[in-house]
Amino acid sequence: MTWVIIVLVAILLVVALLVVGLYNRLVRYRNGVDNAWAQVEVQLKRRFDLIPNLVETVKGYAAHERGVFEEVTEARTRAQQAQGPAAAAAAEGILGQALGRLFAVAEAYPDLKASQNFRELQGQLDETENMIAATRESYNQSVLTYNNAVQTFPGTVLAGPFGFTKREFFEVSDDAQREPPRVDFSQPASVPPADAAPPAGAQDAPRETS
Repeated sequence: MTWVIIVLVAILLVVALLVVGLYNRLVRYRNGVDNAWAQVEVQLKRRFDLIPNLVETVKGYAAHERGVFEEVTEARTRAQQAQGPAAAAAAEGILGQALGRLFAVAEAYPDLKASQNFRELQGQLDETENMIAATRESYNQSVLTYNNAVQTFPGTVLAGPFGFTKREFFEVSDDAQREPPRVDFSQPASVPPADAAPPAGAQDAPRETS
């Protein structure tokens, strides 16, 4: 009888240790997801902060493009108010499209493209877009690891009772929206062609000598 009790206690102890170990692992994975999302939010905020300066710079050269400026401002506001990775991803896609139209406007103004301030903002935005892509990839990998742990045995046994729920991915739906909008600074401003030389036949004929 004593041996039976000892065996039962040993089994319960092993099970308890396994449960504690599994719980701690899920906590680590969940914390990893939260930390990865915080890094994404840092980069999104950085882009939000760049956009007003960018709009004002373009507005200085193309004030009549009010519709584009309003579209970018409204998309930025919606993106700032988005709650959760899935909603943020949808809002970021709309914002990316609006920024693309803003840079399409900039393409039509050579003086704007030559502006040092505009070039610096473009460079900062490119850097930020690359950081958003990198942190998004890291976040999605953390979510995949966490979701796999929660949805597979034995994690699925503890997930529900201890409040571990599936997390959302942060994915841009359209591949075209993944690329940062750009203005091509390598192309010089178009210069109207010089007047063509008159054809040979149109030149004054030589004067006749008397």
